[in-house]
Amino acid sequence: MSGSNSTELNFKESLILDPASEVDRITSWIREIVQQKFRKRGVVLGISGGIDSSVVLALCVKALGNQNVVGLLLPESESSPESSDLAHLLANELQIQTITENISGALIGSGCYARRDEAIQSIFPEFTSGWKSKIVLPGSLLDDETLNVFYLTAIDPEGFEYRKRIPPKAFSQIVAASNFKQRMRMSMLYYHGERLNFAVVGTANKNEHELGFFVKHGDGGVDLQPILHLFKSQVYQLAKYLKIPEEIQSRTPTSDTYSAGSSQEEFFFRLPFEILDTIWFGLEHNFPASEVAQNLGIKEEQVNRVFKDILNKKKNTDYLRQKTMRLT
Repeated sequence: MSGSNSTELNFKESLILDPASEVDRITSWIREIVQQKFRKRGVVLGISGGIDSSVVLALCVKALGNQNVVGLLLPESESSPESSDLAHLLANELQIQTITENISGALIGSGCYARRDEAIQSIFPEFTSGWKSKIVLPGSLLDDETLNVFYLTAIDPEGFEYRKRIPPKAFSQIVAASNFKQRMRMSMLYYHGERLNFAVVGTANKNEHELGFFVKHGDGGVDLQPILHLFKSQVYQLAKYLKIPEEIQSRTPTSDTYSAGSSQEEFFFRLPFEILDTIWFGLEHNFPASEVAQNLGIKEEQVNRVFKDILNKKKNTDYLRQKTMRLT
């Protein structure tokens, strides 16, 4: 593609939405899907005080009215108290009904914590009650040519951190056990959805869905996904337009899965979203790496590194987005 000033200008502004038009488009779609296709009166969704669930909550209220939207808070023993505080802040502002379901007992019963800790103890034998943990990737993709090799960080009760590379078997067990959290939350959402005869709404954005940052039959198992087409940076644009509280807009995105707290950037994406999304747009629209680099003021080799990472993640997580296979 041409590197003209016109092209550069369009490229730089390519991810900027017309928020009023986009909100109208999404809310009309929500009404059509919920009321006409599913023939439901309302929706339930999990609210966590994060930017995605907050934007989806506001969109659903605009589409269906606050009396037809129920927000579920689904904490467990390792959840951040901030999640509940911020979720209630917006729910009260929008005047919707909320229900809190603590899923800790269900997670204990399923062995979530015990199975995960067993795998952690194979790496840190001293890991026990009072310790915290999180999984992280190497630093920014812009800094080094490093593979997506996961490391386990364990934090003792005194706050000292220990870090080791996770062997594949332990990694798989930690992730599989931790995924009980998302699957249990979705089970509770469907309980209330069926009880109320409401549809269940998902809150995933394009980054999470297309790069595989979701749990199959967990947060990925919903009836409708209103912001699946939006890059994370575009979700922030809608948040500003919808007047989502500043405390939520400025919060660091997290999956609220690991006891030590882990941002989405350090656990999976390895880049700030405004950079990742712009490079991704360039890749999708066949801009050469040199032009993307020029627009962002970074090196061509850094852009190529991100191109490769995006393509690898999409390829390696393709099975998550597949429909159930059946013989015809």
